Amino acid sequence: MSNIADIITRLQVMAQDGSKSDKRLASLVLSDLDFASKAAISEIAARVGVSEPTVTRFCRNLGCDGVRDFKFFLAQAIAIGGQYLKPEPLSRDAREQRIASAVTEAAVVAIQRASDSLDMGTLISVAERLSASPHILCFGSGGISSMMATELQNRLFRLGLSAVAQVDGQLQRMYAAVARPESTVVAFSVSGHAKSVIDAVQVARQYGAQTVAITAPGSALAKVADIVIPFQPIEDGNIYKPTSSRFALLAILDMIATATAESRGTNVLEGLRRIKQSLSMLKVDDPRLPLGD
Repeated sequence: MSNIADIITRLQVMAQDGSKSDKRLASLVLSDLDFASKAAISEIAARVGVSEPTVTRFCRNLGCDGVRDFKFFLAQAIAIGGQYLKPEPLSRDAREQRIASAVTEAAVVAIQRASDSLDMGTLISVAERLSASPHILCFGSGGISSMMATELQNRLFRLGLSAVAQVDGQLQRMYAAVARPESTVVAFSVSGHAKSVIDAVQVARQYGAQTVAITAPGSALAKVADIVIPFQPIEDGNIYKPTSSRFALLAILDMIATATAESRGTNVLEGLRRIKQSLSMLKVDDPRLPLGD
């Protein structure tokens, strides 16, 4: 079997630059993916008006071993990204009246679902560990998880904690290599399969650090961490809207930050006061403004 990364792109190129028969076949496939993935070679040939050997040559021109190989990769592409190939058109009413509610309602649902499934005892124990840890490493890779690693650093430093976020894979491994038994590593991965994060957690554990993973239960990352806060995103099917999962993950992070601050108690107040005082020199002195945000 061939190794084709993206059969859809190859079809799109073929529809523009292929031979006359290849263009017709590629256009048919792209216009009716379900038919092309299931129809017999004779049915495909008849619909386009070419011979069966022409269909076989078309599949080989795409880099496939034959029709069967072509159908395998096409079915795989449909399963992975089919929702992006033939989306339902947006109505004017949907754009003008439903965008705000689609985003806010999905965010609320995602946060509530994450909250309902949380083991608060585990979360509190993580916060207590963080509040006493002299060395905290925050790791994340990818759009959501890297943002969370950076945000956790932002939330913890103002509590007087020494926290460093790393989203570069090699730096994650380097920082993990200098972890100590009193260090705490917090690793984010929505999928649980970010290799650089998994490797860094394993390296940190090798040197005795306590490791916490906020990730999919049962994932590769969950299996190598000492403590797991399970996070399982469930999308709502709106492919035009950014994922609501990041709101839920941010809510979990905020719970950890809040619990950590409470664990440290009044020790955090002087630092927070200094930050507020320092920033008041740079902008309008309004005590109602968020701290550093």
